[in-house]
Amino acid sequence: MLKEQLSKLKLEGELLDDQKTLEDFSHDASLFEIKPDTIVAPKNSEDLKKLVNFARENKELIPTISLTPRAAGSCMAGGSLNDSIILDFLKHFNHIQEIGDGFAIAEPGVYYRDFEKETLKHNLILPPFPASRELCALGGQVGNNGAGEKTLTHGKIEDYVLELNVVLQDGNEYIFKSLDEHELKEKLKAKTFEGDVYRKIHKMIEENEEMITAAKPDVSKNSAGYYIWNVWDKQKKTFDLTKLIVGSQGTLGIVTKIKFRLVAPVKNSKLFIIFLKDLTNLSQIVNVVLKHKPETFESYDDYTLKLAIRFLPDLIKILKPKNIIKLGFQFLPEFWMTLTGGFPKLVLMAEFTGDTNEEIDATMKLVKTDVDQFKVKSRAIPTAEEANKYWVIRRESFNLLRHHIKDKRTAPFIDDIIVKPEYLPEFLPKLNKILQQYDLPYTIAGHVGNGNFHIIPLMDMTKPLSHTLIPKIAEEVYALVLSYKGSITAEHNDGLVRSPYLKQMYGEKVYKLFEEIKNIFDPKNIFNPHKKVGVDLEYSLSKLVNK
Repeated sequence: MLKEQLSKLKLEGELLDDQKTLEDFSHDASLFEIKPDTIVAPKNSEDLKKLVNFARENKELIPTISLTPRAAGSCMAGGSLNDSIILDFLKHFNHIQEIGDGFAIAEPGVYYRDFEKETLKHNLILPPFPASRELCALGGQVGNNGAGEKTLTHGKIEDYVLELNVVLQDGNEYIFKSLDEHELKEKLKAKTFEGDVYRKIHKMIEENEEMITAAKPDVSKNSAGYYIWNVWDKQKKTFDLTKLIVGSQGTLGIVTKIKFRLVAPVKNSKLFIIFLKDLTNLSQIVNVVLKHKPETFESYDDYTLKLAIRFLPDLIKILKPKNIIKLGFQFLPEFWMTLTGGFPKLVLMAEFTGDTNEEIDATMKLVKTDVDQFKVKSRAIPTAEEANKYWVIRRESFNLLRHHIKDKRTAPFIDDIIVKPEYLPEFLPKLNKILQQYDLPYTIAGHVGNGNFHIIPLMDMTKPLSHTLIPKIAEEVYALVLSYKGSITAEHNDGLVRSPYLKQMYGEKVYKLFEEIKNIFDPKNIFNPHKKVGVDLEYSLSKLVNK
């Protein structure tokens, strides 16, 4: 146990290794379980510097020693699990330091829900929030390169990070931000560990520029691997290592502070709903809706809708309606549709925004005309209160599954695939064919405007068959995704669940660059090992839960 040795560092934060705390930190929202040695709640950057120096200096004596940062623990990929030291950022690194003109500075342990409340007071928002907006923290959003319903218009977290304070393996804290050519030259001259990092990454990009450019997935968002293609912007002539650290899941260094770019939220928005009985015209419908530039374009399947109706009391608690009878009437269109034509196979949600409601209504009339040609049921939702019911169903589908299915559990292992929307009519039937041969119940929800879907099967993890099926299904699904030049993860990142497949996605040569990036930043492998590189499928499967 490391607690006794760590106590000699005289940290200002807490050290914990009691069984309840270790059990709590053995899980996140993924399918994995790893019991850590010790939990440290660092008080400040000085604590983190001491811990990094301790881990680096003792790596040969204690080969398994490592530091894994953890914020809210809502990762669905097992990114915040490890068997050595877990760094709990929620306890002390939870301050919003400044909200200024179009930016905010905050620590990684701030919950997004608290962050948004404060930024909205300044009429500002960080738009790429995930569906887990009530559960996640800023550190996880940066570590995973998070995204969500507004990503269609506003992009991912990588587009909003202006600066990162990071403790690197030499035990010093550095500020990373976009550099112009003159600033880059100065960094390349620096006789420091940071200077070495800049020199080696710069050289890597120069020597492998063509291969790096070609490696970027041909989709609108991607969280797989290290984003080396984003570092050097030839048009702007800027060099920005935050683009590499974002989405790295704490494997390159420890983020202590984040400066975000913020934007003003839209003034008015309304929701347009489309009910599809089958997927025959999905691509055409998606394309005609995208033509009208919705701010968000989401979807969920029939199983998700059935769950929402089945567990309506829980949904009502989340909705907190002022009038329950009125809420019941709001569900009448779904009940009537079920009686007259059965459950829709897919529900599409397109949110339109504008300066006035009249402007939005005019747009939605055009959308209605365009989708009517496909003979599908659709409706413009008149009020924000009624629209909220659809948002809650979409955002809470995963939690409904987790909390109500007693004999099985949610199994997020193919939960974040993405292909271009034009491929969906071919892709989705092939995907369903793969899943249906295994007779597994599953929900599909996601960001249809991006072609990004979250597929959550239900499995009994006490049965050995489930452990056998997971790699088999994953291999088939990922092969299908890659045949359409997609990505195995659009926003949930690699963690334990997808890191073993990165070589399959990118090829041997690009994977070697990923290994080199890890070695440049972390030559002793002390930062969150077994993520991104240095992990095989056998290791990941050995950490699957058995309950």
